[in-house]
Amino acid sequence: MSTFDRNNSQRFGMAGARADAGVYDAGLRAYMLRVYNYMALGLAITGIFAVATFSLAVSNGALTPLGVALYTSPLKWVVMLAPLAMVFFLSARIHAMSASAAQITFWVYAALMGLSLSSIFMVYTGNSIARVFFITAASFGALSLFGYTTKKDLSAWGSFLFMGLIGIIIASVVNIFLASSAMQFAISVIGVLVFAGLTAYDTQQIKEMYAYADDSETAGKKAIMGALRLYLDFINLFIMLLSLFGNRE
Repeated sequence: MSTFDRNNSQRFGMAGARADAGVYDAGLRAYMLRVYNYMALGLAITGIFAVATFSLAVSNGALTPLGVALYTSPLKWVVMLAPLAMVFFLSARIHAMSASAAQITFWVYAALMGLSLSSIFMVYTGNSIARVFFITAASFGALSLFGYTTKKDLSAWGSFLFMGLIGIIIASVVNIFLASSAMQFAISVIGVLVFAGLTAYDTQQIKEMYAYADDSETAGKKAIMGALRLYLDFINLFIMLLSLFGNRE
């Protein structure tokens, strides 16, 4: 009798473990889908605002008063730096925000980024922007899938990628004054490598942030922060690839 009970308890224990694993996997898939949906909607908002802003700023090949204000006046620095300020604000304050407030802040950030990126239509042809966007989307999808499915621990990449990111930021600031095409080319090549690595690394980190026991509020804020990280990876990868492969006007 005791043998029968022990065998049954082992069998039911294995079944329960499989059921728990199935519930966890379903929750993880739903969480990651939510992250990707937020990211995709953020990219859509950015694209819409970028195209709409450029359409209002340029008419018949000439700048409108709005274009003059956005692209040639001191206001351009506000437009360029506002998204960066929003990133710092969201990252620092998200723990004190509700999930809905964090979501709204993310949408506002995506709109400001669209305003900032509208100037690329003055530099590159529309066809090359579209082509590089699809190249970026395909590359990002493959890299994120790798980060999600790989059994390799990518945490060791973190410090190396962070140092590369800091180097890119410093070099970009220096090149504002030097205006060196060779340095810009080097920044773009290194930037592609860094943000490709960050896409895989961040995807794995976001996956590991998931906890089945999280309440809806905590899970919502985690999804927003995950979407923000992947959104930044996508945007920066796109900008670096556009610098390398975009056809200039």
